[in-house]
Parts: sequence; structure tokens; C-alpha cells
Amino acid sequence: MGFLPGFRFRKQIGVAKGVKVNLSKSRVSTSLGGKGATVNVGADGKRMVTLGIPGTGMSYRTPLTGPIMFLIAGVILLVFIAWLVQPELVRAALHWWQPAWF
Repeated sequence: MGFLPGFRFRKQIGVAKGVKVNLSKSRVSTSLGGKGATVNVGADGKRMVTLGIPGTGMSYRTPLTGPIMFLIAGVILLVFIAWLVQPELVRAALHWWQPAWF
């Protein structure tokens, strides 16, 4: 048993927009993303993706491996290409899906 096993510590430090360093009593990790979608990379190289509905407290977390990694990379690539072609349309689409409480 470690020191105070029920005690938890967690601190996030913003390094840049969308980039945070996460500290806990047992590990350090980095988070990329923001409300709704975050990729977390631990010091051990373990990658996790969290997809959630902002403002509800509901989210789904899964390891970022194989098919999920390629799916996310594909979506990011498509959004980036669309941004280069029609930035106003992408901006409007990103604001459209967000709940009204933002």
C-alpha cells in the first residue's frame, strides 16, 4: 500500500492553445485537443482518445490504436483540406454542431 491510497492528485497546466501537461501523483502525460475530443499521450507512450459531449460529463475513452487512429487521422485530414478550400464553411460547420450553452 502506498501513502494515503485513497488520496488523488491531478493538475493540468496549459502550455499552448489545445495543449496541456497533466500531472498526477503517479504519472505525467500530455493532452492535445479540447472540448469534445482529446488525445492523451502518457510518458510511457500509451495513447488514449476521449470523445465526449461537452457540458454533459458524458464521454467515451479508448486506446488510440489501429483503426481508430486511422479514422481520426482521416477525419482531421479531410477537415484540414476543407479548411484550405472553404475556411468559412468549416468554421460555420464547427459552430453548428456545438450545443447552445457554449
